[in-house]
Amino acid sequence: MNIVVCIKQVPDSDKVKVNPETGTIIRAGVPSILNPYDHFALENALKIKKETGGKVTVISMGPPQAVEVIKLALSLGADRGILLSDRAFAGSDTWATSYAISKGIEKIGNYDLILCGQMAIDGDTAQTGPGIAHHLKIPQITFCENVSIANGKAEVSKLVDGGTLDMQAELPALITMTMPSDYLGIYPSFLDVFDAQDKPVETWSAQDVGAEAKNLGLEGSPTRVDKIYAPERKVQGEIFSGSANELADKVLEFLKQGRFIK
Repeated sequence: MNIVVCIKQVPDSDKVKVNPETGTIIRAGVPSILNPYDHFALENALKIKKETGGKVTVISMGPPQAVEVIKLALSLGADRGILLSDRAFAGSDTWATSYAISKGIEKIGNYDLILCGQMAIDGDTAQTGPGIAHHLKIPQITFCENVSIANGKAEVSKLVDGGTLDMQAELPALITMTMPSDYLGIYPSFLDVFDAQDKPVETWSAQDVGAEAKNLGLEGSPTRVDKIYAPERKVQGEIFSGSANELADKVLEFLKQGRFIK
């Protein structure tokens, strides 16, 4: 079972700030992490590898420093790491990004399963995974809580309104993974991190993967980000005063008026 996991380096969402003048995310001095949804997808890939054997390859697209999340994936148990890095990729939207990554996966070749995070926490579009499946012309199932392999098929539990739906897909297939609300992620030991530093990370350019320039960067992006801004905080509240009994009556009346209680 050859599994490809698409991962991304993203700013730590707890530290993100927006420049009020330019409307862009301030990345300088902000720590970067492995996108949590991708982290969960990687864990599922490693679980399948343990159960069925095979190989896990991680692929990411980004600047040279994105090698850090690939090294993390290698320390967790991935067998091969590939970084797509080229100035030609700069400014790519989700469509151009999915095209570039699909070309990288085509170069990897001989894959049975592709796992992606549901979305990246710095964009929340959930479009890149489905876009990759479209370019590769393979089946896809999105928003899955878990994935396993049985009888040569991918079996998943897909989140739907009101519950989950058990589904199957013929291989090769692409699955996007969502994660539990209390998900924390597994992390490598110090020795695993140390050993991963000696593992090579392959860096491929647009030319290496045979990507056409017209489909990359701003030129190949049919969408544009008009503005990014922090929402205005609107704090509305009411302050009650009085004795304990008076406060209790006022809170009770407030809840009744708001129809929180009868």
